[in-house]
Amino acid sequence: MMEMMDTKVHIIGMGDDGPKGLSQTALGIIEKADLLFGGERHLLFFPDFVGEKIAIKSNLKEVADIIKRNLGARKMAVLASGDPNFYGIAKYLITQLSKEAFEILPAISSMQLAFARVKESWDDAVLVSVHGRPIEAIIEQVRFSSKIGVFTEDEHSPGEIAKVFIEHGLIGYQAFVCENLGGGNEQVTETLLEKLPEMKFSPLNVLILKKIGEAHPFPAQTQWTFGIPEDEFECMKPRRGLITKTEVRVISLSKMALQKDSVVWDIGAGSGSVSIESALLAPKGRVYAIEKDEEDVGIIHRNLEKFKTPNVKVVHGRAPEVLAGMEPPDAIFVGGSGGGMNRILEVCLGKLKPGGRLVVNLATIENLSEAYEFFKQRGIRMDVSQVQVSRGSPILNLTRFEAFNPVFVIMVRKEGRERSE
Repeated sequence: MMEMMDTKVHIIGMGDDGPKGLSQTALGIIEKADLLFGGERHLLFFPDFVGEKIAIKSNLKEVADIIKRNLGARKMAVLASGDPNFYGIAKYLITQLSKEAFEILPAISSMQLAFARVKESWDDAVLVSVHGRPIEAIIEQVRFSSKIGVFTEDEHSPGEIAKVFIEHGLIGYQAFVCENLGGGNEQVTETLLEKLPEMKFSPLNVLILKKIGEAHPFPAQTQWTFGIPEDEFECMKPRRGLITKTEVRVISLSKMALQKDSVVWDIGAGSGSVSIESALLAPKGRVYAIEKDEEDVGIIHRNLEKFKTPNVKVVHGRAPEVLAGMEPPDAIFVGGSGGGMNRILEVCLGKLKPGGRLVVNLATIENLSEAYEFFKQRGIRMDVSQVQVSRGSPILNLTRFEAFNPVFVIMVRKEGRERSE
């Protein structure tokens, strides 16, 4: 009887011990495969393989295309490190084909093995990867974590990661570098985060960081919550005091409906308070603080240093001219126009992503009238609010309300489907 061909592509996880750590089932699948994909070090474990070997480097799209062309016609196996579903190749291949096309045979993840070697639980750790992404991209994910596991790579070694962490105020960690896990030259080095930049390690390593002494990397008062008081920000005084009052900022940000990965423009950034709160609300996103005044730009940089928000980029220039080459945003906040309101709003509407939100703060009746007419003439539906804030102020042994100038808030949505979580 003719044997039925297994049409599934098998993604097989393996450790540094190579075939010795694989099950008989996995070894049988590899032996029968016509095409064997894997990293060069994985393929070297099978010198006697009689089929065709295809090395996986930076050619993932090509690999997926080859699998598509041969699906159902040839037996295929893909070799991967550890658990292919954990920061591994499985996610990409499934998005390019389908779940039905694959079977996954995981091995122990190198992250799991690393935590076992240092005898630390990992159910309470934040696990991240710097493969193919800047180290700065993980800062907000790990900022308040007491225990961190990091998949490193050649360009983002433990030393380079430590430099970026220290630069952003993440210090006081015990560090474990677990090299060549499962291999004959396995080694675990225990040190301090601050010493890592001086040290060299094998390119195959996992970094584990454990906070020394504190439950959190920062005191509670620096775990900033929504609605940071404006006196926490440096701002220009007494000339203008360019800072959005906390209550107005909270209302404006709520209307922007930011998500974790939103791209935000803050036009007329002033002290950068809206940019900073946006960055904290969208830790995986990017925020552009656009400001024409050189002195204010310096203030923004100092505030960014205090609040440790690496996902904010300061753009020194005048809107709308500097907006032309910037990436399209999911949300825009306009806190100042410098006399060019209509031109700024025109460019903003053009660049805003479909379903995105544009929020404008206006302090004068003239600016309110100009912005209102701009949207009305284009038939754009508006959400318009007047925000009047009064705060209690002591007078002798009594309290009276001290009123701030009213601020008008306009929010519009660009036509198109609004993003969902």
